[in-house]
Amino acid sequence: MTEMKIALDVDGVLADVIISWMNYSNSIRQKITKNQITNWEFWKEFQINPFDFYAELSLCWKNWMSIPTTEKNLSSITKSLSSIGQVDVVTARERSTDSFVKSWLDHHDISYNNYVSVIDGPMKAELDYDVFIDDSPLNVEKFLTNNKKVILYSQPWNEHVSDDQIIRVSNLSEAIEKIKLI
Repeated sequence: MTEMKIALDVDGVLADVIISWMNYSNSIRQKITKNQITNWEFWKEFQINPFDFYAELSLCWKNWMSIPTTEKNLSSITKSLSSIGQVDVVTARERSTDSFVKSWLDHHDISYNNYVSVIDGPMKAELDYDVFIDDSPLNVEKFLTNNKKVILYSQPWNEHVSDDQIIRVSNLSEAIEKIKLI
């Protein structure tokens, strides 16, 4: 039997980058709380230019030390995840932020085998993985279209997503238990 290949997302699954972005955004425009971000393209609701939003996210990564983890003990949790298969960090981002993300992963002692960066989130579905752990509703839709196994990491912006083929988790320890059953 071949080793299971697991694609682990960064933003919204490991790194709570939206917190850093909100700290920045709330200093220059109307205040937004994480619970108000109930849609993947929430910036539309708040009249935020998408180019500004993505540029600001990249800016947050330049200050990677200020980006919190989504949960405590990610180092030990990702070590446990690595014990059940090959874990690759699979992320969609501007190439200019890759070095900052890798520094963040190293700083938090995140266990992974390979770092894979794609230009656009839904492109992840074209990659050869047995299971994807992600928080993006757009990516999940594409994973399902491509008959991929999906573990949806719960965030306010994906609460509306429901499908019998999706395994929803509220933390990565839960994901490990679900993967063992696949």
